[in-house]
Amino acid sequence: MAVYTQLNLEEVAVWFKNQFSLGDVVSLKGISSGIENSNFFLTALQGNVQTEYVLTIFERLSAQELPYYLELMQHLSKHGIKVPAPFLNKQQDLVLDLKNKPGALVSKLEGASVMAPTPEHCHEVGMMLAKMHLAGASFKKNQPNLRSLPWWQETVPQILPFLDQAQKNLLSEELQVQTEFFHSTTYQDLPQGPSHCDLFRDNVLFKDASAGSYPELSGFFDFYFAGTDKWLFDICVTVNDWCIEHSSGAFKPDLISAFLHAYQEIRPFTDEEEIAWPFMQRAAALRFWISRLWDLHLPREAALLTPHDPKHFERILRLRVKQHAN
Repeated sequence: MAVYTQLNLEEVAVWFKNQFSLGDVVSLKGISSGIENSNFFLTALQGNVQTEYVLTIFERLSAQELPYYLELMQHLSKHGIKVPAPFLNKQQDLVLDLKNKPGALVSKLEGASVMAPTPEHCHEVGMMLAKMHLAGASFKKNQPNLRSLPWWQETVPQILPFLDQAQKNLLSEELQVQTEFFHSTTYQDLPQGPSHCDLFRDNVLFKDASAGSYPELSGFFDFYFAGTDKWLFDICVTVNDWCIEHSSGAFKPDLISAFLHAYQEIRPFTDEEEIAWPFMQRAAALRFWISRLWDLHLPREAALLTPHDPKHFERILRLRVKQHAN
C-alpha cells in the first residue's frame, strides 16, 4: 500500500455519496505501508454509527483485471475465510471509477499485524492458508499470477545494469534454474488454485488477545498480487516471511514446524510438493528479490511510500541455494 494518487476529503465525500448508500464521509487518511496502489482509510457516519473502510485506487492493474481479485475475496468470504468484503456501488459494480482510475471499497478488518510471530501465530496462519486454498478450488475465474516467471524474465534485464557482478551472476543463474524447473513434469503436476502470493506478516491481522490466551486470527488482506498459481509457491512465500530469523533468513525450527504441521492437518502435501519444496523456496525468494530491486532502481513517485530493502531477499535466496546444494 502507498499513495500515488492524491485525494481530498471534500471530493471523496461527494464521490462516496454518489456511489454508495453508506452514510457520509467524515475522515480520509492515506496509508503509507506497501508499495503498489494508493490506499486510504475512509470513515463514514451513518446515523450514529461510524464505520471504517479501505478505499484503494489501482495504479498498475486494469479495470479488466480487477474482477478476479474482488470476486475471489467475495468467494472466500462466503466460504468462511476471513478476508475483506468488497462493496457493490449503487450500480452493482465492484470495480469503481475514481480520478479516472479503477478502484474498490472493502471492509476494514479488526486487529493488528504481528511482526514477531510465535509458533501459535504460525499455526493459525498455516491452518487458514490451507483452508483458503481448498475454499478457492471451487472459484471459477482463472487469472495467472502476474508476478510469476514471465514477469521475472521481462524484468531481470531491466535491473541487471544496476547490480554488481556477484548479484548479476546469482540473479541470472537462478532465473535459469527456475525456468528449467517451471518446465519440469514435477512443477506441472503440482496442485494449484487461487493463491494470495503475498501473505507477509503485514497482510495478516490478529485481534488483541489477553495474556495467556491463544491468538485469534482476524483475517488475510491485500489480495491484489493474487493469482492462479501452485499452492506450494503460496506456502513458500508465506514461510519465507513468517518462519525465519530476520537477520539471517534461516528458518526458525519451532515456527516452520508449527506452520507446516497446521497446514498439512488440513491439506497434506503431495509427493510432487515434497520434491519441489527446495526449488519453490528459492522461487519465492527470487520473486521478491526481483520486485524489490525493480522498486528500488526504477521507482515511481508517490506521496507516501515506504520502500523495502532488496538485500533481505538476496540474503534469503543465497541461503536457500546453499541449503539446496547440501
